[in-house]
Amino acid sequence: MAIANVQEYLKLLPVVKQSPQGSLWSSYDAEADVLYINFKKPSHATDSELTDDDVIIRYEGDEIIGFAILHASQR
Repeated sequence: MAIANVQEYLKLLPVVKQSPQGSLWSSYDAEADVLYINFKKPSHATDSELTDDDVIIRYEGDEIIGFAILHASQR
């Protein structure tokens, strides 16, 4: 059984604690090179905006429900 480097995951704790709902789900699409971060599940975006640094901010009404980080492997 492989042992995960738990210390790397522990670095996420401050980010999760500060997230809007106290929860965070993420997935990485290697083919598209996009990291998806969601604060709410299920989430249904009603709007989105693309920032200058290639991050798509997803909204449900006025609430930020997640991000899609483009070109994730280059960051």
